Amino acid sequence: MECRILGVPVQEGSRRLGCDMGPSAMRAAGLAGALEELGHRVIDLGTLAPPPVRLIVHPNPAVNALPEVSAWISALRDAARNAARDAMPIFMGGDHSMAAGTIPGLALHAHAAGRPLFVLWLDAHLDFHTLDTTVSGNLHGVPLAYVCGQPGFSGYFPELEVPVAADRICLFGVRSVDPAERHAVNSAGALVHDMRAVDEHGIAPLLRPFLDRVAAANGLLHVSLDVDFLDPSIAPGVGTTVHGGATFREAHLIMEMLSDSGLVTSLDLAELNPFLDERGRTATLMVDLTASLMGRRIMDRPTRSY
Repeated sequence: MECRILGVPVQEGSRRLGCDMGPSAMRAAGLAGALEELGHRVIDLGTLAPPPVRLIVHPNPAVNALPEVSAWISALRDAARNAARDAMPIFMGGDHSMAAGTIPGLALHAHAAGRPLFVLWLDAHLDFHTLDTTVSGNLHGVPLAYVCGQPGFSGYFPELEVPVAADRICLFGVRSVDPAERHAVNSAGALVHDMRAVDEHGIAPLLRPFLDRVAAANGLLHVSLDVDFLDPSIAPGVGTTVHGGATFREAHLIMEMLSDSGLVTSLDLAELNPFLDERGRTATLMVDLTASLMGRRIMDRPTRSY
């Protein structure tokens, strides 16, 4: 497979600095080499440049960095659509506001191919706030609401040409939810598997039916992986830690099942903050998880000496 990797150094969606170094950290952790070892051809598209901004003001005074995030979304939408042509794009973030650009671009690509786009959202949070409901004002908390076509984004974010139907989205590993988000996501009809569901039922019985739906619809599957999906004991390099996240084996099992399915056509790697990491362990884990998604098996695990 041809893999196209693109750095997305957006950090304006969060008030904590450091996510802009995420693409460099994943390159240093050996992402391209890991993919090439698995037989994939890798094309590094470089790092997306910060786009020009226009003045935008929202009546919610909490909203932070709206002009910058809106500009990133526009630039990334076009870049994602182009990168998905005849290849698998891997977007290295950057905070999770990046998904508000990658997913609309991939939806355009899927629409042109006459196939539906599905999204597997691996995250501790729903990220289903709107510009009106956000209290923190951090725009890495709104991308799913935006790509589903929830109201309140018109005139502030780029106009959404192809929304993603909420019932084609599966959120996995959720464990930190605001009341407004819970109501919105339930009303929209997205499928949510929180960590209690994972504890009660396990990974495979929850993930397999969603993958079957994607296959039955001949869909394209985008995976959006936020570092805080993982437990902070194994992935400390993120500014939004929530205890009780996915374990090392749970995360790898998800990736191995996705690999077995052959359905994944694009990937976000979001919220890596190397400034908060410990000797690159989170960046290395993100590379290892990507390798599992792209074909590495249990028998092929490298042994590391620390």
